[in-house]
Amino acid sequence: MSAPKDQHFLVDKRAVEKIAGFIDVSGRKVLEIGPGEGILTRALLDRGANVIAVEIDPALVEELEIVFADEIEEGRLRIVPGDAKKVDIPPFDIVVANLPYSVSSKITFRLLEIGFEVAVLMYQKEFAQRMIAPPGTPNVGRLSVMVQTYASVKPLLDLGPGAFRPRPQVRSWVVRITPHEPPYPIADRKVYADVVRVLFSHRRKTVRKGLRSGKDTFPAQAIERTIADLPDDDLLQRRPEDLTLEEFALIANRMSGC
Repeated sequence: MSAPKDQHFLVDKRAVEKIAGFIDVSGRKVLEIGPGEGILTRALLDRGANVIAVEIDPALVEELEIVFADEIEEGRLRIVPGDAKKVDIPPFDIVVANLPYSVSSKITFRLLEIGFEVAVLMYQKEFAQRMIAPPGTPNVGRLSVMVQTYASVKPLLDLGPGAFRPRPQVRSWVVRITPHEPPYPIADRKVYADVVRVLFSHRRKTVRKGLRSGKDTFPAQAIERTIADLPDDDLLQRRPEDLTLEEFALIANRMSGC
């Protein structure tokens, strides 16, 4: 088990203060993923948060346990060693984290599945822009659809490479993610996620051809029934980046037999 190679430690103190202050964390259980050397951890603790810090690097875990020995003993900080993509995470209310770029997608999907009140997360700028890309635009993809189905995303802060050590080659965005119920009824969330994944795995194909390419995921009978049941042939001729959230829900609900 080792730390992600793309981990860049946030060292800009003004940025840290802004990130820790975007939402009121006093008395709340705050999940921090990838605390690194603890600069954001300290800012959260100073604001009265009860922090659960998940860190994959054993050397950093050891360092954090020394630096924050008093806070750990007081019960204000709990360090969870392991990979945030799969380690058991204790209950929490809020998430505040600087996510390693390479695991941003997997961790974001996992957090949305677990559920939280609000999150302030840092991403590679290009990644965050894809999260908010609307249908019909070049950046829209699986990430855009899945995040916008279950949450609203608001950019809060743009940071350049100089805010980190070592300096990354890209800019970063801090965003607020607020979960909400899907805007359209979804009969089966797993089927919905599978439909979105299958269609964007074949994003250059039409919806009809994309669905038929998903025979490893869906029974052939369910695929053909879905295609036959969809009321609008124009929808079947379009590509996934041109579909609305309502149309993804329609396709998924047909695939679920609803």
